[in-house]
Amino acid sequence: MKVQSYLSFEGRCDEALGFYKKALGAEVTQLMRYEEAPAGAPSENAEAGCAGGMPQPDKVMHAVFRIGETELMASDGGCSGKAEFKGVMLALTANTDTEVVKWFNALAEGGQVMQPLIPTFFTSNFGMLTDRFGVGWLLVVAQPT
Repeated sequence: MKVQSYLSFEGRCDEALGFYKKALGAEVTQLMRYEEAPAGAPSENAEAGCAGGMPQPDKVMHAVFRIGETELMASDGGCSGKAEFKGVMLALTANTDTEVVKWFNALAEGGQVMQPLIPTFFTSNFGMLTDRFGVGWLLVVAQPT
């Protein structure tokens, strides 16, 4: 069994993918736009779509991207313009303090820091933030075993 996160960026998926490429070195491995769906496909006939009707052709219907060893999926969802990721955070484990600082600062650009990076009893650096798209991140440095 495999559990994966599926992120709905509500019309900002292209922007988010570009941001994660720059901030974390993400690699987009699959991207399909609504205009690429075959004629008569269920997505074209669905009542729910971008802005409550037919999806905009250039919007992302489905994408897969990798950050390190993790594969995430994403789309433009309903294109409401306001993504909400309530009650969920993505945890990012760095191997070094230098890595975690770099990633934290990159993700924090345009976002909101909830807990600045600090040393704790369980790691040399720990912090939490919400990025510019509303995705919550928990960053930590892995401790040697």
